[in-house]
Amino acid sequence: MKKFNVTGLCIPERNYMVDTSKKIDEVILKYIDEGEYFTINRPRQYGKTTTMYLLNKKISKEGYLVISISFEGIGESSFENEKELSKTVLELMADILEYKEKELSDFLNKELKKVDNLKSLSKLISKFIIKAEKKVVLMIDEVDKSSNNKLFLNFIGMLREKYLRRNAGEDYTFHSVILAGVHDIKNLKLRYRKDEERIYNSPWNIAADFDIDMSFSSEEISSMLIDYEKDNKTGMDIEKMSDLLRDFTSGYPFLVSKLCKIIDEKLNKEFTEEGLRKAINKLLNEKNTLFDDVIKNIENNRELYELIRVLMLKGEQVPYFSTNKVIDIGLMYGILIEKQGKVVISNKIFEVLLYNHMIGDMIVNRHIKTTPNRNQFIKENNILDMEKILEKFQLFMKSEYRDKDEKFIEREGRLLFLSFLKPIINGEGFYFVEPETRQDNRMDIVVVYNKIKYIIELKIWHGEEMKKQGIKQLCGYLEGQGEDKGYLVIFNFNKGKKYEKKMVEIDGKILFEVVV
Repeated sequence: MKKFNVTGLCIPERNYMVDTSKKIDEVILKYIDEGEYFTINRPRQYGKTTTMYLLNKKISKEGYLVISISFEGIGESSFENEKELSKTVLELMADILEYKEKELSDFLNKELKKVDNLKSLSKLISKFIIKAEKKVVLMIDEVDKSSNNKLFLNFIGMLREKYLRRNAGEDYTFHSVILAGVHDIKNLKLRYRKDEERIYNSPWNIAADFDIDMSFSSEEISSMLIDYEKDNKTGMDIEKMSDLLRDFTSGYPFLVSKLCKIIDEKLNKEFTEEGLRKAINKLLNEKNTLFDDVIKNIENNRELYELIRVLMLKGEQVPYFSTNKVIDIGLMYGILIEKQGKVVISNKIFEVLLYNHMIGDMIVNRHIKTTPNRNQFIKENNILDMEKILEKFQLFMKSEYRDKDEKFIEREGRLLFLSFLKPIINGEGFYFVEPETRQDNRMDIVVVYNKIKYIIELKIWHGEEMKKQGIKQLCGYLEGQGEDKGYLVIFNFNKGKKYEKKMVEIDGKILFEVVV
């Protein structure tokens, strides 16, 4: 029986997988057939290893000789000097060839004894290519494991020189070389020894730009769900589930497969919108290496952390600049993406993860001095009393933060509200911030509790006209969501403000409004 897989290599015969055959064919046609050298550089758990496997399988059938090696698990001794590195590379190649090209494997094992530096390795590669009598494709996975090693960069530089000489008709070498890792080898001068002032030139500046979109589209996700439905017959709405998965994950491969795995194995195959919400909550409450990496990467880079705060809490639109190192790092780690010339958080799940992390910091640092007792906000039949929550938040802000300066509240007000709300809905409830509304001094939060949806707009007071505009925007958003009731929280920094609360009806929508 097939299973959803989120660790390591996915095998079509064993795992439910999206159909990426069109992308595989595009990579072959655009890069491999053209003899390009390139790097599949994508964030962690983005399907790089599986893509390499599928490419290997496909082009092997088309007459290419594929040598696929990985530097994962290679000890430090392999990088002591050029002789040891050359020996390691040749041994890895020979091991791969032993079961499909025994004669070539024996040739490498015999000749490697004569190799003692990169120059002699280069000559042996030329002899090997001539002897192979096929177009040879070299794949190297997990290059990040060695990419901070100067000897490895020298090895890559040697491949670069052979590529240039081959194109000039002066050498024989691999038809195509494919590297896979998080970092783009062309930019390794940013990664190598930050403590040194010397900047090394890229050893891989001949590589073609790899511009294939490896995120999963709704159509691709549906191909996996169709395969699953044939075996399990859950009766799910495949098109709707595919769109929902795409909407929350932006097609991040690990997130798509992980959510499906949770629904299949832990939620009794509840492939519905409610089941997906439950799966997202479970995912966000568990530890995994991807989430650990996301948090580690922002904590280790204060500039990136501040950029994320600007995007998420201030709602500012940040233009995309390809030359900006902070933006580039955020994109490389999969935390940010470029969308219509702007920098945005890559998906809604990462957004909630980052909000939760900031909420945790705020609670631990005692900016939230009391955590509300959630039971007082739950009515009969397990229904959330959102009006009471907002009234209590108003009281909380009045008693704890009325003396805080305007800049603090403007900077932290939205996070204060989320920090107040999160413990109340924790466990059973689900929330996310609608990215499209996080601008113009507003933020729309969607809360789902016991299958009931609550839409709350946070708005900074900038006069009566701006308030009217905000109400109009909220009514429009409610209409788009098919809801008749919404909630408005206005942060007013005026000294003489009244802490008002009122219910109004506008354009057929009921709005509960509080001023804090």
